[in-house]
Amino acid sequence: MTTEETILNKIQIVITNHFDTPEAAFSFFDADSSGKLKKSEIVKLLKQAEISGFIRGLVGSKLIDGYDKNGDEEIDWQEFKAAVAKIKAV
Repeated sequence: MTTEETILNKIQIVITNHFDTPEAAFSFFDADSSGKLKKSEIVKLLKQAEISGFIRGLVGSKLIDGYDKNGDEEIDWQEFKAAVAKIKAV
């Protein structure tokens, strides 16, 4: 299993075990209710997923790079939903 798959699996575990739906997870981590997850909110999700503090910032940036389709450097609901779909496919 690659590092990316390991990280995605840990995120899936958090979403599945702690929230009824992906929407509930998104709302929980969207602390400022902006409808988008900024890097600091993604890092909070990664912390909950027990991703090492040493690499959380880097992983957060990579997730934004990989899933931010509109280029605003945040993850909106549609982008989050696409990421969750990829996680389920892993």
